[in-house]
Amino acid sequence: MIIHSPCPHCGGRIERYANPVPTVDVVIYAPERGVVIIRRANASVGFALPGGFVDAGESVEAAAVREMREETGLEVVLTGLLGVYSRPDRDPRQHTLSVTFVGRAKNPEALCAGDDAAHAAFYPLNALPQPLVFDHAAILADFIASLEGKRPLGAVQGGIYGL
Repeated sequence: MIIHSPCPHCGGRIERYANPVPTVDVVIYAPERGVVIIRRANASVGFALPGGFVDAGESVEAAAVREMREETGLEVVLTGLLGVYSRPDRDPRQHTLSVTFVGRAKNPEALCAGDDAAHAAFYPLNALPQPLVFDHAAILADFIASLEGKRPLGAVQGGIYGL
């Protein structure tokens, strides 16, 4: 969508592209521990999957690995692509689209909150904290469906990423 507005200096027309902002989320899963959920330190306040914005010049895979290290202290191996979530109202701050991966932690004992996370912990899938913000409840429902064999995971570009 192109948004037109007047230039405050010359009165000419300025065009701005209002495109969704790319983000990544990762369902970090350990069968014996559950999934990593963070308590967000910033708006929107609540519980969420760890994730964040993709930087310019960065692949979504690299962004996912970087964001996990920054928010959870974990070195994560991406094992599958869960999906792309792009509903315009998924994030009340702005229109985002999330490329969402499944991954496993190489160092689960190193889990600690960092960056935008006030707290980070593993939670069993049947005892997730509430409220889950954004569309993360739907993402986790899709993840559970993948564990039950009802939803396939996609391949990660270049195979398993983060080895």
